[in-house]
Amino acid sequence: MTEFLGMPAPRPSGRAPVPHAAHPPGLDAAHPPGPDATRFPGPEAVRSRDLEARVASLRSSRVPYVLATVVRARRPTSAKAGDRALVLSDGTIEGFVGGICATDTVRAQGLRLLRTGDSTLLRITPEAEAPHEEEGLVAVGQPCLSGGTLEIFLEAVLPPVLVRVHGDGPIARALVTVGAALGYTVESTAGPTATGTAAPPVAADTAAMPIAADTAAVLVASHGVGEEPVLREALERGVPYIGLIASRKRGAAVLARVEGGERVHVPAGLDIGARTPGEVAVSVYAEVIALR
Repeated sequence: MTEFLGMPAPRPSGRAPVPHAAHPPGLDAAHPPGPDATRFPGPEAVRSRDLEARVASLRSSRVPYVLATVVRARRPTSAKAGDRALVLSDGTIEGFVGGICATDTVRAQGLRLLRTGDSTLLRITPEAEAPHEEEGLVAVGQPCLSGGTLEIFLEAVLPPVLVRVHGDGPIARALVTVGAALGYTVESTAGPTATGTAAPPVAADTAAMPIAADTAAVLVASHGVGEEPVLREALERGVPYIGLIASRKRGAAVLARVEGGERVHVPAGLDIGARTPGEVAVSVYAEVIALR
């Protein structure tokens, strides 16, 4: 081809040609890439993957966060539709949803949503003279001179309720099953962790693990086996709901040997006339929800 254009053909040098920086290996400017050619992701795709990896890490660590996504941008704005960021409980923002004016507003609203667990559409606009709130929408003024309007969807993502079940009998298994059906993450000392979320179950020797600080309920259904150590640990960690599956008489005898035992619910669950293991589990979770 070079000879046809009147240019001398390159002389062989004995070395393989070095690809030009503008054309990575596998991509020839003169020949469009075929369907199997290597494609190099742009910076937007890389940032998106980084954010998704960070989200996965936060979920697995049970760390609450707010996902902020720009859904509409009216110029002049530095952000554009599709930009995303994470707001953490310490006020840290990871990602990009605009300049400092937008960032400060997103931080303030994100921290508010972490306390309530709600989600909302945030509108930052010079047209809002005073903050305005209605169902599903918060509108605030644009404090920067650049103007422009941003609409950012703020989604609070809180970890599922965490429940620890101690025991391996029919009632303990029912507590695991019903808890998972409620969308809770249920740690069982009898086997793999059950979860009502999209995340896969996590196999672990839960009996040897300490009770997590954010555990919402500890349910003891081991029928006399290893009850007192579990109850003591739950009381020491200040778990909001501690329930013991036992008759009133046997429960009183167990709790007489446990300091602070008056905080333990025994028999655990609301009195709904439960008879089967499944019904007992429903009554226990009903009490957990009622007292939450």
